[in-house]
Amino acid sequence: MEDKFQKRYRISSPRLEGWDYGSHGLYFVTICTKDRIPFFGEIIQTDISETAMLRKAKIAEIASDNWLKIGEFHPYVIPEDFVVMPDHLHGILFFNKPDKTTWETNKFGGQRNNLASVLRGYKGSVKQYADRNNIEFSWQPRYYDRVIRDKKEHENIQGYIYDNPGNWLLNKHGFENLYL
Repeated sequence: MEDKFQKRYRISSPRLEGWDYGSHGLYFVTICTKDRIPFFGEIIQTDISETAMLRKAKIAEIASDNWLKIGEFHPYVIPEDFVVMPDHLHGILFFNKPDKTTWETNKFGGQRNNLASVLRGYKGSVKQYADRNNIEFSWQPRYYDRVIRDKKEHENIQGYIYDNPGNWLLNKHGFENLYL
């Protein structure tokens, strides 16, 4: 890819080159709040089991509920493990399209029935709820994704999601250190 377009620098796509983001497979995503503001609440240590959990703000409940409803709007998507943290969420989405026969690589412009369109709808639904209910809330414009390539990677990511609240207490913003 050229470093410049019309004499201006451009940002390389963070997406897996040549991949069809509407194809059958598992996708690990991280979506952050604008400027990493902890709109969703705070992580607390529970007394009972000495585990950590999110003390949810109302918008975190909406983010959780809407994540679970993704399949209602996109019947080919099955939301798997996810966790809402103070300033971001991690989740796995399974695109159940075993009979898909065409391959459409990631492209710029209008898209539908792929990861970008699913996440655009999800983020929009949470933001729309916040706006209608006068809740201060904004997402970062982008998101992070990873195509999950094998069973071991899937298990590692599931463990990472499960352990995330406890790890937050140990090292706060540690998702940059995800080891796959």
